[in-house]
Amino acid sequence: MHDTFSKEEQEVIYRVIRARRDIRHFSGKPVPKDALKRILEAAHFAPSVGFMQPWNFIFVNSYALRRSIKDQFIKTNREQLEKIPEAQRKKLYRDLKLEGIMEAPVNVAVTCDRNRDAPFVLGRGPMPETDLFSTCLAIQNMWLAARAEGIGIGWVSILDQEKTEKLLKLPEGVRLVAYLCIGYPVEFRPRPMLEEKGWKNRLDLSKLIYENEWGNPLDLEQME
Repeated sequence: MHDTFSKEEQEVIYRVIRARRDIRHFSGKPVPKDALKRILEAAHFAPSVGFMQPWNFIFVNSYALRRSIKDQFIKTNREQLEKIPEAQRKKLYRDLKLEGIMEAPVNVAVTCDRNRDAPFVLGRGPMPETDLFSTCLAIQNMWLAARAEGIGIGWVSILDQEKTEKLLKLPEGVRLVAYLCIGYPVEFRPRPMLEEKGWKNRLDLSKLIYENEWGNPLDLEQME
């Protein structure tokens, strides 16, 4: 292992981060098994509180199960649409493609086993939700590794969590964290879809950095 990375290697990392996208449109091209293995290995190298490694990965290959999960999305998406008060915003939401469950060649549910290493997990006691945060780090590793492979991932969060967990037959104490659609995208867009469609722009980073207390601005350019 190298202790340092060259400027070229550093730029590749930052380029992958900037180029990551939430993918909804898939080409249908099969994902090679060796690429999937590398993506899962990247996930498994994520940091985790107390090294508990709380994640599991459920490949959803059953057409019937995918159909049931898609039905959950349709119902939940309809409920979310009705919560939007502005007519123009509601129309924009209706026009957004927010999943690729049936189109993506690979569906993976990422779970968090909240009982793993119980009753004592080093570092978790004061902040119990760090096992969920750790699982999210594994998902981010998957996303970046997939992007490096030219493969796209879409996170489907518009699901009834409890009903989807029952469909996946998750045991007590195991929670669904992410339902991912994986495959080669039709394209990687230059900007996030929600930004392109006018849902929201990226926030100004300088307005998100504070010093010592909430709301006290910190100018990174002036730091010593």
